[in-house]
Amino acid sequence: MQYVEAGVVVFATLAIAWAADQLAGRRGVGLATLVALTGAGCGTFLAVRVFAVATLESWGWALWSWVGAVVALIAFFLFRSKR
Repeated sequence: MQYVEAGVVVFATLAIAWAADQLAGRRGVGLATLVALTGAGCGTFLAVRVFAVATLESWGWALWSWVGAVVALIAFFLFRSKR
């Protein structure tokens, strides 16, 4: 079951990256995907290893990974250079 959860998280993170790219009006979905997946990985790490609020056997880490992806995308679009 752990692999199904990981697949759902990756698919949802890709959807979040695509939606953020569309809302921002840019066509650089590759960069948004990279940022979202990195943020999701950081969110998972925070939930499982740092704060120990979730394990990979529960769905708690998935929420943390999506929040990490959203925070990373917001920071990316706010602080990205406009050259």
